[in-house]
Parts: sequence; structure tokens; C-alpha cells
Amino acid sequence: MLELILILLAVAAIAAFLGMGRVSGMALTGAKILIVIALVIFLLVVLGIIAIA
Repeated sequence: MLELILILLAVAAIAAFLGMGRVSGMALTGAKILIVIALVIFLLVVLGIIAIA
């Protein structure tokens, strides 16, 4: 999941540099959503609600 977040952030940065605002915004929004999902899963693991074996 971290790899996909980094790819989306790179796409957003390159698109913003090239002046493609909509593509940059979509990639950044996707990265934000994945970051929130990753943080929620991390908190659930830390609190012991989800066990990763």
C-alpha cells in the first residue's frame, strides 16, 4: 500500500509540474484516501483490534 501511495504522490507532483491540475488533484486525492486507510489499519493493529499473524 505504501508503494501505491508513493506512486500516486509522484504522479501528482509530475502532473502539477507539467500543468495538469485535474490529473494532479485526482492523484493527490487518491493518495490522501490511501493514507487515511493505512493510518486506520495501523491504529487498529496497535490497539489490538486486528491481529496480524
